Amino acid sequence: MRILIVEDEVSLAKLVADRLQRDHYTVDISHDGEEGLDNALSGMYDLIILDIMLPKKNGIEILKEVRRENREVKIIMLTAKAELEDRLLGFGNGANDYVPKPFHIDELAARVNAQLNLGKAVDNVLEYGDIVLDYKASKLRCTKNQEDVGINHKEFQLIEDLMSNAGQILSKELIYDRVWGMESDSVSNNLEAYMSFLRKKLKVIGSAVSIKSIRNMGYRLEYEEL
Repeated sequence: MRILIVEDEVSLAKLVADRLQRDHYTVDISHDGEEGLDNALSGMYDLIILDIMLPKKNGIEILKEVRRENREVKIIMLTAKAELEDRLLGFGNGANDYVPKPFHIDELAARVNAQLNLGKAVDNVLEYGDIVLDYKASKLRCTKNQEDVGINHKEFQLIEDLMSNAGQILSKELIYDRVWGMESDSVSNNLEAYMSFLRKKLKVIGSAVSIKSIRNMGYRLEYEEL
């Protein structure tokens, strides 16, 4: 899943991004309101962490414009203003949550996880067919024989997306947006290579789950119980 941070404090934005990347999110940062609004309206993001006091365009203006476009993206307001009237202003314009500064970085991460509700079990795993994706250990495990294999950050994001949408065809364009987003096209063109890596790892752990290439459409995760 992909998160946008709109925050003009460079060190704080990097701190938040680094913490969320540990939870396997892809994170982009905008340091002013105009760029933040352009990115927020792109449709690439599942959640936006939005500061109120920003150069060029403030967070409330961004919030209003995003909601005017009927975007369903989750928005957490992040600001030094903690007065009740400011919180009510944010909620009244469509914010999903509000975190006043200073805050504990793990609390913000917990609020992000709660908003996105990935369908994880209590023990932080995602299951489909005979495979389990372990969020804490960054491993993919087969439940038939308990074999597991480590996966890197991009592999994790890809298999999570496929498992969360099992049985559905995900287009290459959609996957590019969710996993690579604003990164260069030369990076996103490695998609087939990453899918090949995942197929090999599924085979290594003895899973009956497979990643199918659907001609001119994209990819679909399937499970054929033996």
